Amino acid sequence: MTIAGPIAPQDIEVERPGMAACPACVVTPSAQALAAMAKPSSGRLMLSLPAAHCAACISTVETAIAGVPGVQSSRVNLTMKRVSVEADASVTAPQLIEVLKRVGYEAHELDAGLLSATETDKQGRDLLMRLGVAFFSMMNVMLLSVAVWSGAEGATRDMFHWISAAIAIPTVIFSGQPFFKSAWAGLRVGRLGMDFPISLALVLASSISLFETIKSGHHAYFDAAVMLCFFLLLGRYLDHRTRAVARSAAEELAALEVPRATVLVDGAEVVRPISEVVAGDLVRVRPGGRMPVDGVVAEGASEVDRSLLTGESLPVFAGVGTVVSAGEVNLTGPLVLRVTAAGKDSSLHRMADLVAVAESAKTKYTTLAERAASYYSPLVHLMSFSAFGYWMWATGGDVRFAVNISAAVLIITCPCALGLAVPAVVTAASGKLFRKGLLIKHGTALERLAQVDTVVFDKTGTLTMGAPELTNFTDHPRAVIEVAAALASASSHPLAQALAEAAKAQGVVAAEVSDLREVPGYGVEGIWRGQTVRLGRAGWCNAEALDVTATYLCAGDKPRAFTFADRLRPGAEVAIAALKAQGKHIRLISGDVEGAVADLAARLCIEDWVAGALPAEKVALVRDLTLAGRRVLMVGDGLNDTAALAAAHVSISPATALDAARTASDIVLLGQDMAAIGDATRIARQATRRMVENFGISAAYNVVAVPLALIGSATPLAAALAMSLSSITVSLNALRLK
Repeated sequence: MTIAGPIAPQDIEVERPGMAACPACVVTPSAQALAAMAKPSSGRLMLSLPAAHCAACISTVETAIAGVPGVQSSRVNLTMKRVSVEADASVTAPQLIEVLKRVGYEAHELDAGLLSATETDKQGRDLLMRLGVAFFSMMNVMLLSVAVWSGAEGATRDMFHWISAAIAIPTVIFSGQPFFKSAWAGLRVGRLGMDFPISLALVLASSISLFETIKSGHHAYFDAAVMLCFFLLLGRYLDHRTRAVARSAAEELAALEVPRATVLVDGAEVVRPISEVVAGDLVRVRPGGRMPVDGVVAEGASEVDRSLLTGESLPVFAGVGTVVSAGEVNLTGPLVLRVTAAGKDSSLHRMADLVAVAESAKTKYTTLAERAASYYSPLVHLMSFSAFGYWMWATGGDVRFAVNISAAVLIITCPCALGLAVPAVVTAASGKLFRKGLLIKHGTALERLAQVDTVVFDKTGTLTMGAPELTNFTDHPRAVIEVAAALASASSHPLAQALAEAAKAQGVVAAEVSDLREVPGYGVEGIWRGQTVRLGRAGWCNAEALDVTATYLCAGDKPRAFTFADRLRPGAEVAIAALKAQGKHIRLISGDVEGAVADLAARLCIEDWVAGALPAEKVALVRDLTLAGRRVLMVGDGLNDTAALAAAHVSISPATALDAARTASDIVLLGQDMAAIGDATRIARQATRRMVENFGISAAYNVVAVPLALIGSATPLAAALAMSLSSITVSLNALRLK
């Protein structure tokens, strides 16, 4: 340091790794550190569960996996139809697949190096195909039914019934396979899942119609059976599409992954799957291409678009030695990268994995939904068989009527809406926050964020960029600024560099100052027009020290003070205003000098602030607020904030923060713009309301629908419509997050 003033050591972090003129450039290595932080000491296995669709599935799958020796934890993500398993190295994916097979669930190991939505898309196409077949058959059977309803009798009526049977029965067998397969898989292992009552209802509706046809009965219900299948499939497909709209943050990240890379082998280009690319390989990325790996630029120069990862709209320069991350877009020139990580080891993949686990974490609402769903399976069948027995007795043995009521009860009581109540909201919320530049690391962070009533901010590196900004440029004559610029350009001190940059930005040409030399601990001096001029400490320049961050110039008749303030982080003012509008109490606590903290507090209209705070005092403040009944959100980035971040109810740190701070925080701000923090607290509160609303929708549906089915006022077809409508309503309600 060659220039000094009343600057606290923590005010200017010149030694922070990766700090550059463009702070956005820091995000990529920070993201890599964040991803590395997410890698657990134990192994993590990801399996897809194509047949998982309700809360009962969650309980069954997690219970089965928990029984495997070496498994530490497991969590099903119902929206993404995946299960994430934390386990010792002795546990393998084939072992878990076999365990799930024994409880009736098909499972596949996900390619750890290439997450994609291929399986989800395939499932959607399959449902759409079966839905189309059911619709075509339904229209034809209904045309035949019109003839029967119009008064066809005897052989003509029987012929139409048999033609209807020839169309309807194969249709139910084919189009109902998603329900039949799931039901049979559970039945083989002694488990009655939620697709079993639906399958039973389809079989009963078709069987009773076939029985009537064989007996030359006046009424057959093949049209109702096919319509039942159609509307059940329609409900499942619409639910599938609704969930796809609420794409999770993990899927957003996964969509950035590139399946293949162009590897240079002895100068020749070889296209390889990303799973075959290893650290040390050279990879060529052409303009317009997305980075397939993490790496360091070995050849070339270009601009890189990091907007999808960091939210930064402006491209940044990338030259030899620049660190780049998988998912970024190469804009202008060809680059050759030296691979540092690829596939499952890339920062992009680990961030996606981290978010997927966070989305799947249990909240109190999730636990409540699972507990309620666990009682459903036995209760559904008990009510259905009880209804069948009662109506057989009440109608004097009318099997057809009793079977219809039993089928309606089986369908209408399926707790699909309850199973979607929480996952649909969590997925929608995490996706929205990710698109705003916030990465949720912990699954319960969203729930805790909704409870926050007090927000505590650190100053340097959090509300500010940790870079000084000249505040009184226009207070000095042009000639004085020219001399100061000449002296400042000869120093590497942050204040001197900020002064030189400000002068250059205003078009100031530095004066001719000779014999420039640094005086360690004091500043820099030189000869201008035959006299000695100095820039540095107040005492050295015969100036009176101010109670703000400043450097002083001794040139001419009197000394001059150049004052500085930390450059505000973009969106800081918007975030503070938004939090205040939500009724949050804002506090600023910093280890900086009183003048600098007071100035920042005034700029951001923060009335409650503390200066000169030590790390222990920050922790004490957070704990005192907690003991007073406050729910504290701590936002900080430095090593001295780590303990306070861990002690807070919920915490946020920028991606440029030190590793320890990011590890301690629950949410990471990927870009520079802090405005997203105000959005986060608002969306978290909305998400909590949507969860409660979804529970209300599920409860209201059952309170109204189940009694109607039990008393015979709801046909199986009406039950299918009601059940599908409840699931879709819950999913659409989750999408109302703004």
